Amino acid sequence: QVQLVESGGGLVQSGGSLRLSCASSARTFSVSAMGWFRRAPGKDREFVATISWSGGDTLYADSVKGRFTISRDNAKNTVYLQMNSLKPEDTAVYYCAAAPFGRYSNYAPAYEVWGQGTQVTVSS
Repeated sequence: QVQLVESGGGLVQSGGSLRLSCASSARTFSVSAMGWFRRAPGKDREFVATISWSGGDTLYADSVKGRFTISRDNAKNTVYLQMNSLKPEDTAVYYCAAAPFGRYSNYAPAYEVWGQGTQVTVSS
């Protein structure tokens, strides 16, 4: 059973930074597109960022563009989300997701495996 385990969430003041990590147990990690999504209280899940298997292609939601950076280390089976200039509206549970042999995408159903999520809370 493939597992994705997120870490790095927490409480931060507005304007601060956090780096989320997502460690994968899958042998297919290096050929998986990876994505980050989030769900804020009372809202639907939304796309945040995605990265191709090689790391050469990325895509961001307009709401985080210029503030968040997705990256990956295939040697460590880990994908990261560096979040800078955080705002209270970034408060949400953040989930990483994997699409083995898939193309990077902002479409949640394209992802087959999901982590359990990590809470990010930004205070004003």
